[in-house]
Amino acid sequence: MVFSSVSFLFYFLPIVIIVYYLLPRYRNIILLISSIFFYFYGEKGYVLILVFECVFNYLWGKIIARYPYKHTLAIGVIIDLLALLYFKYTNFFLSFFNIYSNIILPIGISFFSFQGISYLIDVYRKDIPAEKSLINFSAYLSMFPQLIAGPIVRYETIAKELHERNENVSEFALGIRRFCIGLFKKLVIANTLGELALVLSSLNEMSVIAYWLDAIFDALQIYYDFSAYSDMAIGMGLFFGFHFLENFNYPFIAKSIREFWTRWHISLSSFFKDYVYIPLGGSRVSNIKYIRNILIVWFLTGFWHGANWNFMFWGLYFAFFIILEKYCLGNILKKHPCLATLYTFLLTVFSFVIFSNTDLEALLINVKGLFGIGVPFITPESIYYLKNYLIFLIVALLGATPLFKSYGKYFKNYPYLEIVMVIVLLVVSTGFMLDESFNPFLYFRF
Repeated sequence: MVFSSVSFLFYFLPIVIIVYYLLPRYRNIILLISSIFFYFYGEKGYVLILVFECVFNYLWGKIIARYPYKHTLAIGVIIDLLALLYFKYTNFFLSFFNIYSNIILPIGISFFSFQGISYLIDVYRKDIPAEKSLINFSAYLSMFPQLIAGPIVRYETIAKELHERNENVSEFALGIRRFCIGLFKKLVIANTLGELALVLSSLNEMSVIAYWLDAIFDALQIYYDFSAYSDMAIGMGLFFGFHFLENFNYPFIAKSIREFWTRWHISLSSFFKDYVYIPLGGSRVSNIKYIRNILIVWFLTGFWHGANWNFMFWGLYFAFFIILEKYCLGNILKKHPCLATLYTFLLTVFSFVIFSNTDLEALLINVKGLFGIGVPFITPESIYYLKNYLIFLIVALLGATPLFKSYGKYFKNYPYLEIVMVIVLLVVSTGFMLDESFNPFLYFRF
């Protein structure tokens, strides 16, 4: 069951909301039951993994609180990682021995495994107390709004709200607005970008222009798709009185690769920063150790996304430019902000070519095409598509900046106009939803 489906939007979500507000004394139980059902609906038997993660991390958190030793924490983290390593990486490692298996990755396991790990580490550090209620903890770890594609919500973010929260009409209305914006971004913008990218990659005669257009559409599609899911998750959190942290902050306006990763998938980058980078010493170490720390963190970031060489190259690609910016490019980028934004945009667009091509031969063909090796710079066919897609491309690029949000502030002075806008977004999105048979989010595969 995905957020952009009829079954979720018109059946599951309204029923959960109605029951939730009719039975306020059982709010967390209702969230837990509905979340388990939500996961079972799509994953069937794999729901037992989620149940195990909930029970294990709850019990082990209490053990760590009582016996806060390094080996106690290490056992808990290793057990959390075992299921993730088995389902996500077994196929990859067996392929080295010419053994091919077909182990299917349970949706969301990368996200709720990392939430469990962050909880155990925070309890060990005494940043948070161990949760006393299994119901409350399980509701946190399995909460359906952010269960299968994030953001990675840390226990400390919503610890107080798990016990006491104040749902109100104004925040519920904000949640509807945020959810509808996310739904529109997914169904109208992201899916259209995906279709255009597919058309461009299938041209009879490719050109440099066609390869770059395809790459830009692909990068924008990933951004709109994933940020749309985060928007909907944050919006639904408000339905139930929870305030999840932002996961995206207009990453394509960043002026360096380092800044890009403070704006893109913020919950993941902060996870690796707080639980890997800083414990390794961060930047307060020798140059050699700093480079080591960056390489470790970005290798793990790439590997987290998938068991394939292209994801490892993708992570190390970012590591290379972060190191380059620290020692060579930093001052230049600060002096030329416009050039810095263009530099960052082109590098991130190219990075998503690496990200999207799990087949290394296809990746090599795309890289050659982007640099004009063996293909013409432009063809009549690519000119045709450039003219036809240019307006949509400009709108998508502007939508990835704070421009529309700044104009959206004026709606606060005209609440009825804002209501009309939300209704229009919902109606248009529903039309696109009914026209599509299936609308999976790209990050479900991670």
